[in-house]
Amino acid sequence: MSNLKTILKNIRKELKEKDAIRETAHVAMRKATSLSKQSILLIHQRRNREAKKLIEEAKAIIAKLGEMAAEYPHIIYSGMLDAAHQEYAEANVFLHLIEEREFLTPKEVGVPSVDYVLGLADVIGEFRRVALDALREDNVKKGEECLQIMDDIYVELTALDDAYMLVSGLRRKCDVARKIIEITRGDITQEVRRNSLEKHLELFEKQAKARKRSSGKA
Repeated sequence: MSNLKTILKNIRKELKEKDAIRETAHVAMRKATSLSKQSILLIHQRRNREAKKLIEEAKAIIAKLGEMAAEYPHIIYSGMLDAAHQEYAEANVFLHLIEEREFLTPKEVGVPSVDYVLGLADVIGEFRRVALDALREDNVKKGEECLQIMDDIYVELTALDDAYMLVSGLRRKCDVARKIIEITRGDITQEVRRNSLEKHLELFEKQAKARKRSSGKA
């Protein structure tokens, strides 16, 4: 029979090992989240190739965490991993929409459905930024396309019925998304009106010049 000192020594060793694993896992989760955030910034800068490399790095880390979860589920499955999954899902869905105009599934991304849904909700904010960039470039059509994607995501998320209530944090994200969409709609409407006014002024100036030339000849 082991004495108490030996028992506690073994427990101490086990706890130290778990703490080391926990720290390693948390560092990896933070790294995966950071890589996903960086990739989103690169997508906005239209550096998609570089963004894909960072997404692949994040993918490898998340896969490794998945392997660790088989042995240490109580350590790996934490709020921090959820955040990493959500950021990773957001980056993947955003990039695929930009390049292919199609939605990836949770299985294709490789994250749990709940984290996919929460990441998807954040994509709405990314498309506001794309829309604003398009308006600055006088590309109203692209801005309107971005707004349509934002609307589509919002409508489908809020139509999840019971699941909408069961996904913690989704209501808050959708409330924020609704405000973002309305602000973006206002920005685009204002730009459309401005363009329309400019065209009318250009037409008026051309007609005025034409009348002036006609009166001069007479």
